[in-house]
Amino acid sequence: MKWISELWQQKLWPGSLRWRLVAVLLLGVLLAQLISSAIWITQARRAEEASVTNMANHMAYGVASTVKFFQSLPLQYRHIVLDQLRNMGGTRFFVSVNQEQIMVDDLPESYLHDIVVDQFYTILRKELGSKPKIIVQFAEADKLKVFNNNTYLTDLPPRWAHHSLLIKPLSPPILVTQIKLEEQEWLYVAALIPHPTFLAKTEFISFERVLFLGLTILCVLLISFFAVRWLTEPLAKLSKAADDLGRDLDHPPIAEEGSKEMIATARTFNAMQQRLKRYIDDRARLFAAISHDLKTPITRLRLRAEMLDQDEIRGKFVTDLEELEVMVKGALQCAKDTELDEPQSPTNLMDIIYKLKRDVEEAGHLININGKINKPYMGKPLALKRCLTNLIDNAIFYGERAEVNLIDGTEEVKIIIRDYGPGISLEERKHVFEPYYRIEKSRNRNTGGTGLGLGIARSIVKAHGGELILDNHPECGLVVVVSLPRH
Repeated sequence: MKWISELWQQKLWPGSLRWRLVAVLLLGVLLAQLISSAIWITQARRAEEASVTNMANHMAYGVASTVKFFQSLPLQYRHIVLDQLRNMGGTRFFVSVNQEQIMVDDLPESYLHDIVVDQFYTILRKELGSKPKIIVQFAEADKLKVFNNNTYLTDLPPRWAHHSLLIKPLSPPILVTQIKLEEQEWLYVAALIPHPTFLAKTEFISFERVLFLGLTILCVLLISFFAVRWLTEPLAKLSKAADDLGRDLDHPPIAEEGSKEMIATARTFNAMQQRLKRYIDDRARLFAAISHDLKTPITRLRLRAEMLDQDEIRGKFVTDLEELEVMVKGALQCAKDTELDEPQSPTNLMDIIYKLKRDVEEAGHLININGKINKPYMGKPLALKRCLTNLIDNAIFYGERAEVNLIDGTEEVKIIIRDYGPGISLEERKHVFEPYYRIEKSRNRNTGGTGLGLGIARSIVKAHGGELILDNHPECGLVVVVSLPRH
């Protein structure tokens, strides 16, 4: 059952809220139509059964009366009554006394067929007793036999049959009742059912009803689509505002409009944006205060360390103080580099990359650039420059030379930076983004750096809605893939 639920959630059930609401409305309308159709069919079937039952009772009592009447007549008068009945062309029945049982090709059974036959047997047994043999069957008019097994109804003169049992072009079924009165004496009664379409295939769900159902669903689909689109439009605006907020805290607040719930949500979102801005401002002031407050005691400690007589102890003190100063500067630089208050603007990434290329080549290192980014990227220029500077500097420092591949797409921009160093193990890749984490043994041949570069780069990429992925090249070196979505 779990895989069915997963299939429904992933494949069959729509992913967006808009289409889910439309699907729920459609399912509701379809279910209501199916329930109403089922109730209507049940009521129609019950009404039809009641009508057929009443008709069968009336006809069965008529046949029972005819049998009793024939049994009460002297034999010499029976043929006179039969002639009179045959001359009554509009009576919709045919009566004869035969010397044998007529073989009737009975129609297939159905629930209406069984109702009539059961009613006839019940009433005839009640009225005539259990002694006479009774046979009740349905036959088609063109195949009905009368008098004997060699004479068909269509062979009789029109005044006997065509005006009573044969109705063109309907040809309704004929109910044939045969009752054995005496040896070689069978009373034969063939009667038309009052309903011409009796036993015809009833289409409770007609084409017109199906067409009406389809038009109803189509109308509901169109109306619900536009209605749900109108109702979910504020959610789309809220989603876009949340995405923009991740890249620009100074983004204008969203309009507080729509339903009460949406107004409350927009108001909460705007309040959250103001709280985030206050938090960022407070953090900036805090780091500025830390920078100011730490400089004085570190300077005093350096002066006191220089006054120590023992060279070994003085060297250790100075080394610790220098490391402390580097860590403080690194933390402040990290806070500054990840501070993305600058506004977004169309950024020429090619200019940034080629400027970094000139800097690297002036320092005597090799760097190759493949591909081109044609369109400007909407982002924060200084932050992107910091990100690419950190990544290219790492590639040069750890791999001596770098290779940059550029892929410009309609949906995203990819910048792939490869070095030719030893790479990073899978286990260490989990920690390289942590502050102050450095891989001294595997990648750094010389001490240096604060272990903050990759973390800063990834924070900048994520702030632009992108992703930074590390992977080892099959031959050698580390590959850094920067994916920046176009908005």
